[in-house]
Amino acid sequence: FYIMTNSRSFAPERAAEANDTIARRLKGVAKRHGRRLSVISRSDSTLRGHYPLEIDVLARALQDHDDDEIAGEIASSSMIDGQIIIPFFLEGGRFTINNVHYVADGTELIPAADTPFANDAAFGFTKSNLSEYVEEKTRGRYPRDSVESITIDDVRLGGPDAVRSKLSKLSGMRPCIVNAVTLRDAQVFALGLLDAEEKDGKRLLVRSAASFVQARIGLPKKPILSASVILNNNNNGNNDSKNGDTNDEDNRNGGLVVVGSYVPKTTKQLESLLKLEGLETIEFDVADLVGDTAGTRDGDASSTSDAILGRVQKAIASGKNTVLYTSRTLVTGSSPAESLSIGNAVSRALVSVVSNLEVRPRFIVAKGGITSSDVATEGLGIRRAVVLGQACP
Repeated sequence: FYIMTNSRSFAPERAAEANDTIARRLKGVAKRHGRRLSVISRSDSTLRGHYPLEIDVLARALQDHDDDEIAGEIASSSMIDGQIIIPFFLEGGRFTINNVHYVADGTELIPAADTPFANDAAFGFTKSNLSEYVEEKTRGRYPRDSVESITIDDVRLGGPDAVRSKLSKLSGMRPCIVNAVTLRDAQVFALGLLDAEEKDGKRLLVRSAASFVQARIGLPKKPILSASVILNNNNNGNNDSKNGDTNDEDNRNGGLVVVGSYVPKTTKQLESLLKLEGLETIEFDVADLVGDTAGTRDGDASSTSDAILGRVQKAIASGKNTVLYTSRTLVTGSSPAESLSIGNAVSRALVSVVSNLEVRPRFIVAKGGITSSDVATEGLGIRRAVVLGQACP
């Protein structure tokens, strides 16, 4: 099961607290039921986020003993032997080859540090080679030469036994990066990891994207969702079902697309979307919002959101599919913490619109990692959900 935290939007202190709480609760439940834990710290944009903070906190909280610990102490090697870093994400076009992580752009593979993702105001990085990335992010705690690597040859020629052999030598939270290009690579690695855990007693924490999770739990690939499922015309995800939970009035309403992500790829997708006919398009000006929040302009953030809300409700009620998107000019702060604060202010404004809707959209699509999480949990109040599948290739 997944526990969604949206921790990338948190300040470091809050992210640490969330991971510590989750880990300690998981450990308590596992102990009561006599079950072993397998913990994966999962983020599709794996190189952007609170690393190594979250892995350190998870390791410290999952230790077997309950001794009082010095705040900030690095996790004891008596608990976690290795931290596995596998940012491979097939659907997102993210591959690791010869220890270098790439992002696909059409038919071209771009080293991750040369993409706009590396310029993240809060979580930027300068290294595409993952050994060097670990050294950079841990500020030298783990030098590049100390980082183990599972190569493509290990996976494809040596198989699970070669993977197990390398993992069995890990100790003291030593980082290990995993090269992978296909789901089969991730599946072979997962078999080796399972053997290392079960046969050698190794204790490993994983930092990964979604594809490794699929490989680790043996989740079969599902077909792309049909339009009827996406439009919520049945409850069970069965394309042949005629049972629904929407009324005729809801079906006459327009849908809502909320776009918060500012990266260039999202902007290109947004530009294509806005070319479609019959849409109501509403821009949320981030500079105005930030000015309202900071008190440098007349008015306030709530009045800005209220004005946008009225336009969105009117459009949805008239049957128009509505696109609510943030302005494309990136607004950042003078520090990573301030940039995170600005991002959270923007997210709260978008969430305010969704949560205060008095008409029910025929569908809601949210674009952007933080935006999607906040729209679901804060805007719609979702506490538990079943993931039906993938909407498009």
